[in-house]
Formats: sequence, C-alpha cells, structure tokens
Amino acid sequence: MIFVTGGAGYIGSHTVRSLLAAGHSVTVFDRFPKGTETIPPGVVTVRGDLADLELLIDSLKQSKADAVFHFAGYIAAGESMQNPTKFFRNNISNSVNLLDAIVQSDVKKIIFSSSAGVYGDPEKLPIPEDHPCRPTSTYGETKYFFERMLDWYDRIHGIRSICLRYFNAAGAHPSGEIGESHDPESHLIPLALDAVIGLRKELQLFGDDYPTRDGTCVRDYIHVVDLADAHVLALQALDKGCDSSIYNLGTGNGYSNLEVLKTIEEVTGKPVPYRVVGRREGDPSELYASSDRAERELGWTPKYQDLRTIIETAWTWHQKLRGISAQ
Repeated sequence: MIFVTGGAGYIGSHTVRSLLAAGHSVTVFDRFPKGTETIPPGVVTVRGDLADLELLIDSLKQSKADAVFHFAGYIAAGESMQNPTKFFRNNISNSVNLLDAIVQSDVKKIIFSSSAGVYGDPEKLPIPEDHPCRPTSTYGETKYFFERMLDWYDRIHGIRSICLRYFNAAGAHPSGEIGESHDPESHLIPLALDAVIGLRKELQLFGDDYPTRDGTCVRDYIHVVDLADAHVLALQALDKGCDSSIYNLGTGNGYSNLEVLKTIEEVTGKPVPYRVVGRREGDPSELYASSDRAERELGWTPKYQDLRTIIETAWTWHQKLRGISAQ
C-alpha cells in the first residue's frame, strides 16, 4: 500500500494512476477541494489536512502503508514572496506532522515532490544535482528545507527518501481524463490557453528584460506522465534497498516564455493575447536540467520530450475542462 498526500492534485493524481498501473494499492490523503473527481476507482480516500496530526497518524497506521509519496503543499512561487507565512506553515510545519506520523507508523520510505526552485539562479546549465542550492523564493526555500529534514530523519530514524526535483510540469494524461487545473492558476501554459479561448482578456508575461535569447524566462518543460513514471521507478529503487538520493527530472531543453506562446499558437491555431508586465520576484532567468543521474540510476527516460507534444495534450484536456469541442 502506498500512502499519497495531495494525491488529488495535478501531479499526484497522475502518479496515482501510474502506481495503479504498476500493481500498487493506494490510499490518498487530501483536502479534496474539488471533490474526488480525479481519483480512479479502487483507491482509498481520506479527506483531511496535514495540520490534523491525530487524523494523519490514524490514517497512515490504518493504511498499513509500505511507503509515502508526499505531494501536498503550496506551489506558487510568486505568491510565496507575498505571503511567506502561509508557505512556511503549510509546506514546513504540516510536513513535520507527516514525518511525525511516518515515525509513529514505522514507515521507512518516502518519495518527496521537490522542485528546481531549490537551486535559485544557476551558475551553470544544464543544472546537475550537486549544484549549490540558493533558493530565490520562499517556495523554493520550503522545498530545500524539507529535503534537509529528510536527510536528518534518515540519519536518526532510518527513513530512506528520494527527493525528485521537478522542473516545469506540464501537459495532461493522454486519456484526456485528467490534466492541469489549479485554483488560482499560476502556470504559463494553462493561463495562455485560457487567454486563447477568451476566458482571460490577456496573459500577463512577467518580464522581457532577462539576459536570455529573447528577454523572457527560459524553463525546462517536463510532461506530467513522465514525472509520474519517475515516481514509480524511484519506489522500485527504494524497494531494492538504495540509499537516500536526489534526482532532477527534466528534459534538458530550455524554452523561453515567448517560444512557449509561439508553440501554443501553432497548436491551437489562435493568437495568445498577452501584455508584458514587470518581473515576478523570485524568478531565475534560466532553469533547465541535467537528468543524467535519473536516467543512469533509475532507468528513467522521458517519453514526451517535444514541447509541441506536451502542449497538444494540454490543449486536448483544456478544451474538455472548459467545455469546448475539440478542434
């Protein structure tokens, strides 16, 4: 049994499906703000908050879990710079509750949803895992802080962990059943797609004066199903007795914000209305990954490496989400 916090969310729900496909049983612990619509049949669900330590301990013990996948947490880097307390309380304090529950339930394996945000402004590209971690946002700091906590819990309690540092998760499940939908939405691709279909007057593009090829931020976009598959491979590695480790998950290709918008226009056949505004605090100029370690040690290779393919799956899902006939 795998205990998944935040399993109803974007990456969590895709990973639940990958776990089921690999033959695992799953319990999802989530606040379910949108209900259980992203949860497939056969999954045990517990509605709860990580702040509720008693419920968390009871749920984890009842699940008889072999491992924990930890996705629950706030993700908007920009918001984290305006309300750091919210992010430290949820991403750190509540995650300490999870570690307490793991210790009390005698679970010895955890896979953590970390982020490229731990690196800050890169000294070299593509970014390897041994790159210095100097987060430029409160969000990135919370991810890095929890990684360090996991190291201590391994030393003291023997809880082995794998931290997966995602670059920019994007796309949707090929089945069209689930995809990206945050509330509020802060990610470039779904925001741009809403602008394409007129649900948003225009997209705000944060900065065009970065030291990049066209002045806009450059990011590494990784398909959400590839991320989900990496979690299953990480679990297999822990099951085989590997030591705690950290892995980047990306394609190694960096695309600028303007290049993403151009690809969206090619896929949808429609213009993306946008307006350039000031830089968003905490945004590094360029982030793209070296995932050689994950390929070498986990046997992980992204299946959806082409940006156009990633956006095509996002567009198919987005039309369904917004009630638009596929075109």
